[in-house]
Amino acid sequence: MAHDGPDHHHHHDDHHHHHHGHAQSAVGCWVVTCSDTRTAATDEGGPLAKRLLMEAGHTFLGAELVKDDTSAILHALEHALAHGARCVIFTGGTGLTRRDVTVEALEAKFEKRVDGFGELFRALSFQQVGSAAWLSRATAGVVQGALVFVLPGSPKAVELAMTRLILPELDHAVREILR
Repeated sequence: MAHDGPDHHHHHDDHHHHHHGHAQSAVGCWVVTCSDTRTAATDEGGPLAKRLLMEAGHTFLGAELVKDDTSAILHALEHALAHGARCVIFTGGTGLTRRDVTVEALEAKFEKRVDGFGELFRALSFQQVGSAAWLSRATAGVVQGALVFVLPGSPKAVELAMTRLILPELDHAVREILR
C-alpha cells in the first residue's frame, strides 16, 4: 500500500496540477564548482549542471568557480542564498584526498542531512563504476530553506545525479522544505 501512494500521487501531479514545464514549478538554482585545477574554460561539471537545470525548466540564478578552500566554499553558499537560490549544487571536492574539503565545509552548515541522496547516488554510481563508488562522499542537506547538493566533479557523476535523482524530485523536495 505504501508503494501505491507516492506513485499515484506523481501521476496525479503530472496531469491535474497547474505545474508548467515538466510538471514542475521552476526552482531558483545556483551552481558552484570547487576545484584547484579547473578553470571556467575546463570546467565541464558546472556547465552541465546548468544546462540540465535549464532544460528542466528551472531558473538559473548564477554560478561560481572557487578553490578547494573551506572559506571560499562557504562564501559561495552565502552568495547563492543571498540571491534567493532554493537549490545550490556544488560539484567537486567529494573524494578522499587532503584537498577534498567540500563535504566537511558544507555538512557543518546542514540543518538537516538528506542521507538518501548520497546513498542512492552511490548505489547508482556502483552500477557504472563498480567498487570505486564507495570512494565518493557525495551528500545533500538543507540550509536556510534551500537544498544543497554536493556532487563529484566528473561530468558523468553530475549527469547521473541530476537526471536520476535531483531533477525528478527537485520541485517536490523544495515544496516539502518550505511547508
